[in-house]
Amino acid sequence: MRANDSIIVINAGSSSIKFSMFSGPALALTLRGKIENLYSGVARFIAQDADGCTVGERDWRDGQLDHEGGMRFLFDFAQTHLAGHRVVAVGHRIVHGGVAHSGPELLDAALVDELEKLVPLAPLHLPRNLAPVRSLLAMAPHVPQIGCFDTAFHVGQPEEAQAFALPARITGLGVRRYGFHGLSYEYIASVLPQADPALTHAKVVAAHLGNGASMCAMRAGRSVASTMGFTAVDGLPMGTRCGALDPGVVLYLMQELGMDVAAVQKLMYQESGLLGVSGISSDMRTLERSDDPRAKAAIALMVYRIGRELGSLAAALGGLDALVFSGGIGENSASLRAAVCRDAAWLGVALDEAANAAPAPGITRISSADSKVAVWLVPANEELMIARHALELVEAA
Repeated sequence: MRANDSIIVINAGSSSIKFSMFSGPALALTLRGKIENLYSGVARFIAQDADGCTVGERDWRDGQLDHEGGMRFLFDFAQTHLAGHRVVAVGHRIVHGGVAHSGPELLDAALVDELEKLVPLAPLHLPRNLAPVRSLLAMAPHVPQIGCFDTAFHVGQPEEAQAFALPARITGLGVRRYGFHGLSYEYIASVLPQADPALTHAKVVAAHLGNGASMCAMRAGRSVASTMGFTAVDGLPMGTRCGALDPGVVLYLMQELGMDVAAVQKLMYQESGLLGVSGISSDMRTLERSDDPRAKAAIALMVYRIGRELGSLAAALGGLDALVFSGGIGENSASLRAAVCRDAAWLGVALDEAANAAPAPGITRISSADSKVAVWLVPANEELMIARHALELVEAA
């Protein structure tokens, strides 16, 4: 890969398209941006260079911009703003790879058709992940596209960590625990030993806490267990997702309250979590600023569930050497980190309060010197992980 060769990474969410450009053999970040508020309200585009200077902005006020239109705009923007750069590949975050897709793959129309069959496993995410792939196949068929699956990192978990206690005829259909946020955990696993070589073979629990939230137990950089399961609605309470739910609740909602499948899905994915408990917002920053008891209750529930899952994951590991916070909430909420660590004192966690309140930029340790469990803050960088995978596939071709 030459100095002016670049890889573009697309991370398409339910109402946004985030993009990053990495250039040269070292994969230096040279451009990043996003289009947000697709489908409703005022869609907004912004792009910034490596120094954070804005190089492009636009609004759409008719509320009609969709993923296809967004990708068409980004393609045109790239044509006029990437002078001197040759795009050698586009990498995509794809939330679900099912049983068959356990590593990065070159995407073509046939594979996209195959992945469409997995939409019931990730109904709010997967269609949005695949839409940009189809758009680029039409607009730039000569550019290699690489799919990186959020489930792939967890494929090597022990069989008992992946299985539900269901009959074999159901398990055989692919009904099992998959785990998600794998690209984030894979990145954490790759950088922790660089920050502290003692963590190379350590027992680590990483918490990716954002609008989507999960935790993962890792031994020697490999996934052992995770909080998300068959779908990305399991595990911790999230911004609008309920997290772990007794299946009997779903039966009650349908049998006693007369809710149909679509209504239950909307409730679990879009009306629950921090938003549902607080009745105020799905945004942790808003809740932390609020004096409303419901906001405090929503935060307390999330902290409690993190503590419960931390104990479970430490048990799966047979001990704990390090705890890692990542994701938007994990990186930015000092009060949540402090609350989680106070509850985890029984595991030997002791926080450095000053380091937690004002952590150094980048990957940093925030536990006290005498803490039996090291506590780290690792900014999420799924995009760089995708770029690395894309580069490996392009160079191997």
